[in-house]
Amino acid sequence: MPNSRQHLITTPAQLASLFGEVAAPSLSKEVAYLHPHYQAMIAASPFAVLATAGPDGLDVSPRGDAAGFVLVQDQHTLLLPERKGNNRVDSLRNLLADPRMALLFLIPGVGETLRVNGRAAISVDPALLERCAVDGKAPKCLLVISVETVYFQCARAIYRSGLWQNTPPPASLPSPGTILEALSEAQIEAEVYDQGLRARQQASLY
Repeated sequence: MPNSRQHLITTPAQLASLFGEVAAPSLSKEVAYLHPHYQAMIAASPFAVLATAGPDGLDVSPRGDAAGFVLVQDQHTLLLPERKGNNRVDSLRNLLADPRMALLFLIPGVGETLRVNGRAAISVDPALLERCAVDGKAPKCLLVISVETVYFQCARAIYRSGLWQNTPPPASLPSPGTILEALSEAQIEAEVYDQGLRARQQASLY
């Protein structure tokens, strides 16, 4: 096998030269709290992927329930119930050692996904568990997530995969332009941004 180390990217400078500068909207959409538009995305999501890290390595696992199963406690806190599973509790074991975590929310019919990074504590507070009960059954525990960064991911990956090809999006969700206009304090105009968004994304899928 030929030596290919000369083709490896190993420095931030090499990455920057490969991909170029970050566009302004990609920076504007990242905030350190749960903006109402981001809360609306969480409320519409029936499925999320939880990433954790621990002494034995990394873990990523699915979390799903009726839309809105992850509760917004306040602008800086989420509640994620731990439903029945295979009892491996890999994610929970990781969080005992390292509270850092990340969530990726998916919404059927919507190309944009929502990324939340933060730290989680495992709680058995009866009042919180009762808030997450389904059909009278409370989860054994839940994650109290302290939010550090939140931003939506562009729709290119969803479009390339064809994941929601025949699924209509919820009508009540804010558009990407609406979110960016709010988070950029009107430096980005929603209508202008949204008008050409799909064409821009289609033109840059590959």
